[in-house]
Amino acid sequence: MILRLEELEWIERDDGRRLARLSEGMTHQRANVWRLPPGTKGVRHLEQIQEEVFVVLEGRLTLMLGEPPEPNELGRGDVAVVPPGTPLQVRNDGDSELLLFISGAPPVSGQAEYLEDA
Repeated sequence: MILRLEELEWIERDDGRRLARLSEGMTHQRANVWRLPPGTKGVRHLEQIQEEVFVVLEGRLTLMLGEPPEPNELGRGDVAVVPPGTPLQVRNDGDSELLLFISGAPPVSGQAEYLEDA
């Protein structure tokens, strides 16, 4: 399977974030590409089963990890691997769009615990 960024179908969220789902046809993981405008953030959560991988394609990511949350700054090409059970939240604290690839394995859903914003 080959996916090209310029050919992805983007789903608009209420807060301005956009999501392109890549998981169709995958059997051992789930994956998405996200576009986060400046000042936006994802939902803080804790994956109980999935290991998640974050790859910064463009921009800067502030990845809030742990309890209490600690900010981790990642730039283009940086990768973060977050084990199950780790509270996390993605944020774009920069002044340009963040393009972010996120993959989770195993491909389960409904196993996350949602937390208050960091």
